[in-house]
Formats: sequence, C-alpha cells, structure tokens
Amino acid sequence: MEGKTRILVADDEERMRSLVRMYLEKEGFAVEEAADGGEALAQLDAGEYDLLILDLMMPDTDGWSVCRKVRQTRDVPIIMLTARGEEFDRVLGFEVGADDYVVKPFSPRELMARVKALLRRSRGTVSGEGDGLKYPGLTIEFASRRVTAGEETLVLTPKEYDLLVFLAGHPGKVFTREQILNQVWGYDFFGDTRTVDTHIKKLREKLTRPGGVPEFIRTVWGVGYQFEVKNR
Repeated sequence: MEGKTRILVADDEERMRSLVRMYLEKEGFAVEEAADGGEALAQLDAGEYDLLILDLMMPDTDGWSVCRKVRQTRDVPIIMLTARGEEFDRVLGFEVGADDYVVKPFSPRELMARVKALLRRSRGTVSGEGDGLKYPGLTIEFASRRVTAGEETLVLTPKEYDLLVFLAGHPGKVFTREQILNQVWGYDFFGDTRTVDTHIKKLREKLTRPGGVPEFIRTVWGVGYQFEVKNR
C-alpha cells in the first residue's frame, strides 16, 4: 500500500464496509476496515491515514465519540455516514469535528466526489497564491497549512482551514452562505446553509481563544459573512 492514499472505513455493517471498499479501491485508494468505533481508534493509534469514513451509529463507541476523540490529536479529514440525515445529526457531527457527511443510501458517484474533494483540499490545493496570508494577530502558511493566532498555533479541521483561507483571501468582501458552500465545499453540497454557520462558530471559537485576539469573521445580518481586518 506504499504510496497510495490510505482510507479507513469504520462501519458495523460488513456489507456496507465491503461496498464502500469496492468503490474506493476501484479509484485506486488503499482501504482498511474497522467493525466498530473502538477498533477504528485502535487502528488510528497504530497507523496514519489520509481520510476516515465513519458510520454515525455504531455499537459501544459511535461515530460522534470517535470523531470527538480523533479531533483531540489529529486533523485527518473525516466523512460521516448516516442513515438518518436529520439536521440535528449533521450539526452535531460538524460540532464534534466532521468535515462532511453522506446520507445512506448514497450513490458511488456522490461518495467519490466527496472523498476526492476533501482529499484535494486537505492537501493544500485550496490555498490561493503566494506563500500565505498575514494580518495583525493572524498568520496562515499555505505550504504547512499552519495557522497562528496571537502566539498560539491553532488545530483546525481541513474544512475549518479551507473556510478561513477562503474568507481571509478576500478581506472586506461579504459572501452569502450559498457562495461559501459552493466555494469551500467545492461541489454540489447536499446540505443546508446552516452547515456554514456551524463551521463559522467553531472557527470563531478557535480564533478568539488565544490571549484575547479580536474576532476576524463578522456576521453581516441578512446576507452572510465577511473577513474583517482592523488596525490593531
């Protein structure tokens, strides 16, 4: 498997794991499986993966718990699989650090589009031009995907990083939620615009946590969001 993109698929249904594995291997990915959340965490501790596909409802340790645990130490891209798809599930998944979700039953084309888009962005293709972006109190380095706010290096999920780079790359410009979905998610995203609100909330929390760094992302009521640069 050396040199191939490694993906871990965690789902308690063997048929679903086999199906997802077949789709992924057909696209040239190296795939490993986990039958439950505990096994997924053990495999993550033992090796490095480029992407994690997590079923939401697994016995003992569910997808939410795995995602929350992974996000304590890793920024590996995470796609959640859910058979329900209610707004509550999606928002909670994003709250604990998932980058995307796919509702069962799904088409192979949809899953592959989401996998490829997320991998592409996690490898730094959404970076704009130059070496990075620098504002008072905030530095973004494209090559390393490192973000520093104040004196603290932030741990961002791939989607949080992409969102920040997009907004910071257009200071002062106001974007609607629909425009952000289109530009940051990068394909026909089958979610509602509150997905953006959830990611903005998490990103703001991380940006404002270190040493009183002022907020950069401003809500423009009735429109969307704006990256605001102030003289500090």
